[in-house]
Amino acid sequence: MDLFEYQARDMFEAHGVPVLRGIVAESPEQAQLAAEQLGTPVVVVKAQVKTGGRGKAGGVKLARSPQEAAEHARAILGSDINGHTVHQVMVTEGADIAVEYYFSLLLDRANRRYLAMCSAQGGVDIETLAKEHPEALAKVPVDPRVGIDDDKAGEILEQAGFAVRDAVVIAPVLKKLWEVYQAEDATLVEVNPLVKTGAGRIIALDGKVSLDENADFRHPQHEALADDTGTDPLEMRAKEKGLNYVKLDGSVGVIGNGAGLVMSTLDVVANAGADLPGAPRPANFLDIGGGASAQVMANGLGIILADPQVKSVFVNVFGGITACNEVANGIVHAMKMLGDVASKPLVVRLDGNAVEVGREILREFAHPLVTVVDTMDAAARKAAELAADTATTDPGQSDTPTAPIPRADAATSQEA
Repeated sequence: MDLFEYQARDMFEAHGVPVLRGIVAESPEQAQLAAEQLGTPVVVVKAQVKTGGRGKAGGVKLARSPQEAAEHARAILGSDINGHTVHQVMVTEGADIAVEYYFSLLLDRANRRYLAMCSAQGGVDIETLAKEHPEALAKVPVDPRVGIDDDKAGEILEQAGFAVRDAVVIAPVLKKLWEVYQAEDATLVEVNPLVKTGAGRIIALDGKVSLDENADFRHPQHEALADDTGTDPLEMRAKEKGLNYVKLDGSVGVIGNGAGLVMSTLDVVANAGADLPGAPRPANFLDIGGGASAQVMANGLGIILADPQVKSVFVNVFGGITACNEVANGIVHAMKMLGDVASKPLVVRLDGNAVEVGREILREFAHPLVTVVDTMDAAARKAAELAADTATTDPGQSDTPTAPIPRADAATSQEA
């Protein structure tokens, strides 16, 4: 989960990282009041969006009066910055910036370690600096068991080329930023710029934090940081039910067990529908995991069928620990639980443990909406054909067939 800047600022402050005062505003009037409350000769009005390049896009403005702060807020609120609509601004104190630095701490997945990056040349063009002058950006591995202590902070600053007199005052801030990273289970903590003021203070002038959602069980307070304004309603419903679901823009709903299988299924469906009218594509990613109980299957089907773009559903399951007969029973009970909600054709491919038993259960169920197909290629093709048929022949009406869908001929396709 990525945080807004104001959330990162509050988190920094809670861990003792030096920051400037800031107040969030959702209207020009609130921005003016915030500037009055801060009471400094200069304030900065900053768009709160989860993307970079705000300054270049006009999302960061200096104001020398509360009235000017309101004017800037009026221009920024509702604007689009790199595809993100601005709903809030943060009004902060102005700062007497003498020098700008850069610091970040991140998870280096490729090398299975943490990585600190630091430069004595910070600011908005850090990406250009990293590309054109990579020697100016120090990259120092950090041992998770030790973190950033005095020795590691000194090593980072030395490699970044800081003078000793500056390193002495910056090192404690790096240690505090490590505390944020570790204590909050972050995958990224970035400060750009980390500044030295004219009076010699070190301040985190901006902040970017990404939190590891896998550690949410240790941080119930993180729930309050979530922002659902840009989240698809179906994704929100799926999250509430504990489903691993991502909305896509196609017409073939996809359910599978295991992320790798589901990803492969998306590719197979896209390929299968490429030459059909409308080129049906996957409508979602949905991994039901190892347990395909009736309730889990019903929840998954309920989410997918609630998507008006979906014209057919492809259930692709490889039985392992959860045998295919359990999956089949889950589908049977799920269809019964959903009742009239289950109004679109379902293509089911089962393979693996107890596959013949599972297929027989579905054939005996003989639901008019359920087609059993033996191979992944043939099943994907069938689901794509059903989506293409319902999309082109009668797009405004229910696509419930009036007769049982025949079982596809497994001999016509090779298994993927």
